[in-house]
Amino acid sequence: MTLRSHPAETIAAAHARIAPFVHRTPVLTSRRIDGMVGARLWFKCENFQKVGAFKARGAFNAVLSLSDADARAGVVTHSSGNHAAALALAAATRGIPAYIVMPRTASETKKAAVAGYGAEITFCEPTLAAREAAAAEIQARTGARLVPPYDDDAVIAGQATAAVELIEEVPGLEIVTCPVGGGGLLAGTALATRWLEPGARVIAAEPAGADDAWRSFTSGVRVAQTSPDTIADGLLTSLGIRNFAVMMACVDDVLTVTDASIIEAMRLIWTSMKIIVEPSAAVPLAALLEHPEAFAGRRVGMILSGGNVDLDRLPWMAQ
Repeated sequence: MTLRSHPAETIAAAHARIAPFVHRTPVLTSRRIDGMVGARLWFKCENFQKVGAFKARGAFNAVLSLSDADARAGVVTHSSGNHAAALALAAATRGIPAYIVMPRTASETKKAAVAGYGAEITFCEPTLAAREAAAAEIQARTGARLVPPYDDDAVIAGQATAAVELIEEVPGLEIVTCPVGGGGLLAGTALATRWLEPGARVIAAEPAGADDAWRSFTSGVRVAQTSPDTIADGLLTSLGIRNFAVMMACVDDVLTVTDASIIEAMRLIWTSMKIIVEPSAAVPLAALLEHPEAFAGRRVGMILSGGNVDLDRLPWMAQ
């Protein structure tokens, strides 16, 4: 049984597998924000997830899916933060080593989180080539199993479980939206929505300064990320190969937003809902603020992807 041939069964199995190890996060609403955007919104709060982000779902599914023989040497990945922390926690829970490659520019908050879960961290230059090369060297040296941050069937199936829970709790959604970086959350969300709420539109939201998903979607050809420039540091990576294929088959639109709108949306969530989200998590709400016509009058489910933010470097402090 694979994600491509049996997406519903694979996602259902992932949901059952990880349920004892992750939180079923709450779904919150805000009348104030509804009134501002002219739509009914339900926020799936993955900022309350283990490690503070949806990434725990994919990491736990990938680690728990390994056979004992495959898991023995541990796992390795490259990540700017949330997937790194998630894989470190999942590996520690199973009692196996975790080797994490992080760009030296990753936030101090995320570096500390990964170290706190007991992973062995290797720092590298902030480029995809440097990250992949360092991970490959560790894999060759240790025999650890590579768990990519997003371009992986087990990871995608795990990320899909956030949308499963959202749709189970709020039936009749007309739009489901989430941020897109590497595309693991988007691919999982799209597959889960097509399975459970096939009439709903799936809309991805992306920073204009890191718009490879939008360029790929509009051209029909996967475009690599080049020199991304956005405060949404969790969305800097290139769209994965598997994720691109799912996007083209199952996603209805990709909307881009400015950093100014991301900051506005982030502040709005903090002040109206009294919860902490990171810039990447605010990108879908920023899409509603910039593109209200796409959501007007609709029942919208939105995945708030995470809440790992450096409180000493809040984006509005620089304004």
